[in-house]
Amino acid sequence: MVEGRRGLGRGLSALLGEADAESAAAPVGEPAGVREIPIELIHRNPDQPRRRFGETEISELADSIREKGVLQPVLLRPAPGLPGEYQLVAGERRWRASQQAGLRAMPALVRDLDDRQVLEIAIVENVQRADLGVVEEALSYKALMDRFGRTQEEVAQVVGKSRPHVGNALRLLTLPESVQLMLAEGQLTAGHARALVGHTEAVSLAREIIDRELNVRETEALVKRGAPERKSDRPQVGGRPAGKDADTLALEDDLSEVLGLPVDIRDGGGTGEIRIRYSTLEQLDDLCRRLTRGG
Repeated sequence: MVEGRRGLGRGLSALLGEADAESAAAPVGEPAGVREIPIELIHRNPDQPRRRFGETEISELADSIREKGVLQPVLLRPAPGLPGEYQLVAGERRWRASQQAGLRAMPALVRDLDDRQVLEIAIVENVQRADLGVVEEALSYKALMDRFGRTQEEVAQVVGKSRPHVGNALRLLTLPESVQLMLAEGQLTAGHARALVGHTEAVSLAREIIDRELNVRETEALVKRGAPERKSDRPQVGGRPAGKDADTLALEDDLSEVLGLPVDIRDGGGTGEIRIRYSTLEQLDDLCRRLTRGG
C-alpha cells in the first residue's frame, strides 16, 4: 500500500502524531506512555459520534478481555472541570466492555487535546472501523461545521471522504426525524433515504418502502411518480425539470456550491447537457476563470 494512504484520510497518525498513533495500536506493555487508569476516573465523551452500541458485541468483547486483557489502550484527555479525572477520546467500546468484565483499571494514553481535536479523532476512528451509522456520521460532520467552522471540503479532508460524500450525508439530516430514525435503525438504507430527500411525503413514502420491501431502484421509481411534490424538483432559477433521480439532484447541488451559480443537468440516458445560469457579466467572468483555471 502506498505510504500516506494507510487508514483513512489524515488518520489518527496525522491527528495525534506518528508516535502516538503507533503507541495506540501496540499491545499493552510495549508502548511508552501507556498508563493504567482506574476505570472510575474515566468518563465518556458526551460528543462521542457513535450513539448505538450493541449489547452482543460488548458482551463478546468483555469475554475476550476477561481471558486476554485489554490488548489496545484507550485514548484519554484530562476531563474538563474534573481535576485528576479523564475523558474518553477513543475506545468507548473497550471501556464499556472492561467495566462489564469487572476490571478496575485499564491501559490508556493520555494526551492534551482541544474539543475540535477530540471530535475529529473520534470521527476518524469510528469511520475507519465502519462503526458509525449514516445518521451518526452526518451528525458528526454537522458538529464539525457548526461548532468549529469547518467547511464541507475541510471535513472531507479530515475524514478521508470526498466532498460530495460529505454533502450527501448532510442532506440526510433534512429528512423528517421519523425517517432519520428508520434509517438509523436499519429499516432504510442510505440509498433509499437519498431518494426521499426534499419530498413532502417522505414519511408516508418511507413507510411504503419498508412495507413493500422495495429496493433502491424501485424506490426511485416510486418517488418519480410523485415528482411534482418533491421540493427540490420545483422550478428554481433556471428551472429544474421533474423526474430527476437523487444522484442527479445531488450532483447539481454539488456543482452549484462549487461554482456559486444555479446548475441544471439534463440527462437523457447517458447523453445530455449541463446548464449554468448567470445574472451578471461579473458572474460570467468569474465562471470563465473557474472553468479555464490551469488550462
